[in-house]
Amino acid sequence: MASGGDNSLAASLAGSDATNLYNVIDRDNVHGLNLAVPEHAKELIKPWSERESTEQFADSGVDDQMIIHIPFTENVRLRSVLLKLGRGELAPRHLRIYANHNTIVDFADAETTNPQLNISLLEGETAVAEYPLRVAAFSSVHSLSLFFNESVGDDVSRLYYIGFKGDVRSSKQAVNSMLDVPAPNTGDARIVDRLSEKAAGQQTTAR
Repeated sequence: MASGGDNSLAASLAGSDATNLYNVIDRDNVHGLNLAVPEHAKELIKPWSERESTEQFADSGVDDQMIIHIPFTENVRLRSVLLKLGRGELAPRHLRIYANHNTIVDFADAETTNPQLNISLLEGETAVAEYPLRVAAFSSVHSLSLFFNESVGDDVSRLYYIGFKGDVRSSKQAVNSMLDVPAPNTGDARIVDRLSEKAAGQQTTAR
């Protein structure tokens, strides 16, 4: 959640422009399963300025389940997912998120694969809502499959917008993350921390 006790959801979203990951979503390769119109999966990925638009949307097909697969052009660290859901009976109530599957997680996979996150969605929310993620579980992500189901009306689910907040992981960061080894003991860790702080204090520019 946004820091600061008096920050409302709207206030936290107002500052999302800088951390919005729209530019690193591989929109051309976004696709879905069980959509009434398959091509509409791409229409859910909109610029930040169009996040509240209801002109374009995606509906589920034969039932209220749908899966949207979203690849990124670079590895990203995700901090939250932003969603504008259908209204009334069209609103899905649950979302499962599967990370780093090279192809879309299909409905059979979803029944046998543990998601990185399984959440209940806000009911009655008509604006874009922000759902914080556990950064440790989404620290280096190249693709997501989002499984929406259990619409209020048990018939059709509708989505208007999907977005993400986070930051891009450079190749160097990704390699360093994989090579990180815990310090042998906390004493060593404290020494490393002090050395890092000393080095940082000698820098002339802020990090």
